Amino acid sequence: MTCNGDYMGAYKYIAKTLQKQYKDRDSTYRNKVVSWRSGPAMVRAEVPSNLIRARRLGYKAKQGYAIVRVRVDKGRRTRRRTSGGRKQKNYYLFVQPQQSHQAIAEQRVNRVYKNLEVLNSYWVGEDGNYKFFEVILADPTKATVNVSSAIRQGKAFRGLTSAGNSRTPSRKKGLNKRLRRKLLTKKVFHFKPYVAKKNA
Repeated sequence: MTCNGDYMGAYKYIAKTLQKQYKDRDSTYRNKVVSWRSGPAMVRAEVPSNLIRARRLGYKAKQGYAIVRVRVDKGRRTRRRTSGGRKQKNYYLFVQPQQSHQAIAEQRVNRVYKNLEVLNSYWVGEDGNYKFFEVILADPTKATVNVSSAIRQGKAFRGLTSAGNSRTPSRKKGLNKRLRRKLLTKKVFHFKPYVAKKNA
């Protein structure tokens, strides 16, 4: 029977192997990326490419969990040039999507697999034109899926995954003003507040 230490040793070995493949750009990594690039933009994978990362982000080899590999173009998000008159305010080429490639990949997958919920995602590879991510999906109707985050609806669209909107802090995660005031009143300060003495 294999002990827990052997599992950790195997995971470390897999992680080092994946890191070395990406760093050296060996033939295994290049052939993998070439096959992904020539295939469809979104495909359901039977086994995750990076098992350690998938397990850490909530994936389990049970019924109700799925892995979808998606390809995202990492080039410039160009905008069509306006026609029918001179419109300077709209005459620009580059449009910032205000989202990371990983967040775009999660939303694209969730639009196709509407009955599943996005748990998380991770990077698996890239080349000069594309980035590849694997998105972890869970079916909240299955009894084997006992994850509280799978019950939330539209998690990928509300910035609640790790690839959510990182430009500004989420208002949902922050405390509101009333709760902050309550916490401040309970806070122990290093000085005693001034209390006026009553004349006897």
